[in-house]
Amino acid sequence: MDMAENWRIAIAQINCTVGDLKGNSAKIVEFAGRAKDSGADIVTFPELAITGYPPEDLLLKPKFIEDNVTALRNIAQSIKDIVAVVGFVDRTNDKLYNAASVLYGGEIIGTYHKTLLPNYGVFDEKRYFSPGEKSLVFKFGELIFGVNICEDIWFDEGPTASQASAGAVLILNINASPYHAGKIKVREEIVRRQASMNNVYIFYTNMVGGQDELVFDGQSMVNDSGGNIIARAAAFREDLLIIDIPRDRHARGQTLETSNAPAKKHEVIVVADNLEYADKPNIAWRQEEMLDPVAEVYEALVLGVRDYVVKNCFGNVTIGLSGGIDSAIVAALAVDALGKDRVVGVFMPSRYTSRESGEDARELAKNLGIKILEVPIDEIYKVYIETFKPLFKGRSEDITEENIQARIRGNILMGLSNKFGWLVLTTGNKSEMSVGYATLYGDMAGGFAVIKDVPKTLVYMLAAYRNSSGPVIPLRIIEKEPTAELKPDQKDRDALPPYDTLDPILKAYVEEDKHPEEIISSSLEKEVVNRVSRMVDGSEYKRRQSPPGIKITPKAFGKDRRMPITNRYRG
Repeated sequence: MDMAENWRIAIAQINCTVGDLKGNSAKIVEFAGRAKDSGADIVTFPELAITGYPPEDLLLKPKFIEDNVTALRNIAQSIKDIVAVVGFVDRTNDKLYNAASVLYGGEIIGTYHKTLLPNYGVFDEKRYFSPGEKSLVFKFGELIFGVNICEDIWFDEGPTASQASAGAVLILNINASPYHAGKIKVREEIVRRQASMNNVYIFYTNMVGGQDELVFDGQSMVNDSGGNIIARAAAFREDLLIIDIPRDRHARGQTLETSNAPAKKHEVIVVADNLEYADKPNIAWRQEEMLDPVAEVYEALVLGVRDYVVKNCFGNVTIGLSGGIDSAIVAALAVDALGKDRVVGVFMPSRYTSRESGEDARELAKNLGIKILEVPIDEIYKVYIETFKPLFKGRSEDITEENIQARIRGNILMGLSNKFGWLVLTTGNKSEMSVGYATLYGDMAGGFAVIKDVPKTLVYMLAAYRNSSGPVIPLRIIEKEPTAELKPDQKDRDALPPYDTLDPILKAYVEEDKHPEEIISSSLEKEVVNRVSRMVDGSEYKRRQSPPGIKITPKAFGKDRRMPITNRYRG
């Protein structure tokens, strides 16, 4: 028979929603159809595409597992003339597996179980899944390929090497790899190494979309057998990446005989033997342009906000606009995620609010095209002070009176939320949340903490980036010294080190788990480092009560960093 020169493989980089078995299934069938119409022989979908990732304790519900298996069977019946690799949860002998099935001709041809289960950071797979024991390879005509899942590709002596030793010339690796800044470079190096070391093509399929605190960035890629990235899908949006690779089964040279892969139980599953190969015009390799680091974080935040609001069926969002940089960047992100008609700003001036702050908040709202409500809090504050007067008798004013103002504002925002169904977006950044420079039931009150994992110094970079595509954040907001405006002439530096000093300490202490003694240097004084570390340790109870927020650093508070509240260890 005449043989075409290439195999055509498609990566379906889709946005899945946890628990939406029907919606996820429909999307899988839709993208499989699109891939088939393009002439693709094989299409791959992300890890746990049917259930969404991470399904967490939904996995403890037997009916959920049963329904996800039924969904897989229904999908298989809809996919006839293209091979599809679909992630789902498999159950055998009362054990659960993070699995991928190969579908073809209306049937489930074979199922691979994830071998290496991550159990660090945001991952908790050993709580739910058992590790797979077989290293499967599949035969589709003249093509032999392996299927593995996410973590399986991260280790030299993992399934990739084993599948290559069994004859696979192509590895289809499906992922739900969450985003953090710089993660793409780590992935690229891992995949490059595995492709070149095992002399195989690797199709790295990644999920895209927001799921609670996590954002999946997509950026799926294809590496040739030399490790070179020859195609790349889009960042932070759904994509169907289609690429042709040589059909020559001898392209891998003599590596099979010399492979150092560990001995592994191999099973070869035949998908189809006698194929009719139709010639197709070649498709040009597509390389989506990579974003610069600040743009990448900005787009991650936009996607995280959009999917949290849309997937949880909220309508409008509201933000307390102070005239400061944090609320300004949150408002800009919300508008870019949802559109100006779904964002409402609320300016709540007190006796300590400067005229400039009011002007800046109103100018920001005008530039963004959003509605702004003005609700002065001074009269409410007076009532509070009079109410507390006999209770506070004999005590001078302190941070209590500052926190009362923050809590009044929180009450107003939550009142609007209750009455109109608006989701309150909080505006605290990671620097503030780290050291407890935030008020419980005040500026921490709300439903979603957009920049909870964004250090203050990065907030300024994000503002500059957003203004580079059209100035919306007034320059005075960016240039003025940070202040909470809760007492006369207040500045953040009254309570905190300068942010360009604070943020490096926090990165070392929180994200890198360094001891204070390791952080002290010529530019970071011992007294300052020790003070900051004490503030971080003493604020865990506050952070535990804060809303969920988008992870963009390697170690975010919450799922990543799980410190006990009651804790006397000081190192």
